[in-house]
Amino acid sequence: MANHKSALKAHRRNVKTRAHHRELRRRLRRALKAARVAVDGGDAAVAEKLRGTVSLIDKLAGKGIIHGNAAARYKSRLSRRAASASAAA
Repeated sequence: MANHKSALKAHRRNVKTRAHHRELRRRLRRALKAARVAVDGGDAAVAEKLRGTVSLIDKLAGKGIIHGNAAARYKSRLSRRAASASAAA
């Protein structure tokens, strides 16, 4: 455990930041799942869910919470899934 005042403060800050980042990643996973379900189920609001999910992905990548390549991979897979679902319909 940290002993110095600055190390204790850094630890407190890291605990808060980690909790915040975990919540953001949780929001991302939920949004990805909702978008996949909407695309596969032929939901009427597919475009809106995709737009919101892509926006969230870009925000998290910009803040460094997820890696840029992971963000690109998520967006690519989502758009590919949406395109194949619309072509099949």
